[in-house]
Amino acid sequence: MLIEIIKILFGGLCVGLASSVTVGPVAVLCIQRTLSRGHLAGFMSGMGIACADTLMAILAFSVYALLKSYIDEYSTIIQFCGGVFVVIVGIIIFFKNPVPQIRKNRAGKSALWQDFAYMFGFTLANFVVVIPYILAFFTMFNIDLAMEPDAEATAAASAHVGLWLNNVLVLGGFLLGATLWWFALTSVINFFRRGFRPRHMLTINRIAGVVISTLGIITLISVIID
Repeated sequence: MLIEIIKILFGGLCVGLASSVTVGPVAVLCIQRTLSRGHLAGFMSGMGIACADTLMAILAFSVYALLKSYIDEYSTIIQFCGGVFVVIVGIIIFFKNPVPQIRKNRAGKSALWQDFAYMFGFTLANFVVVIPYILAFFTMFNIDLAMEPDAEATAAASAHVGLWLNNVLVLGGFLLGATLWWFALTSVINFFRRGFRPRHMLTINRIAGVVISTLGIITLISVIID
């Protein structure tokens, strides 16, 4: 039982971590706040992003529940398309230059809760892009939220408890993975704060692009082999 719980939690953590390793507009703003106002401001901005991503993960799987029978029927094709999507995103991130955006953004003075709220709202505003991206990683790692108990166990209360526990662990792991990423990123940026230059973001972008594309390629290989 404990091993299964750790496995589910770790799976959600991997998705949360992988979904966060991007250097898009929200990450640039988070890094800018870290450089301008310190680690705590940057981390609170990152937590706003992590919580918004977790909420969108819930919304994404609400849609998934409505289309579950269709998705199950074409799971191999969908998983392959998810892998291709992730590879493309990785390539875009690799070649994207965030330097102009970093120089354009200037973080003013604001309270920590405002940093959180602003990044939370800003991330939600990009739901059209973020939700498919999150779903692609859930598909890639072959992680599913249980929407209803098995037909044979519908009458058993333990089945419903197990269902909710699975979902809580997956989403809890997702939030934990995203939180770890933003804490690590803002900590590193803050540590090298004085010597940090915008061009260093190019290196971060390329590393993130390689990691994400590699995950997508691994998924494509596993689908082809199966």
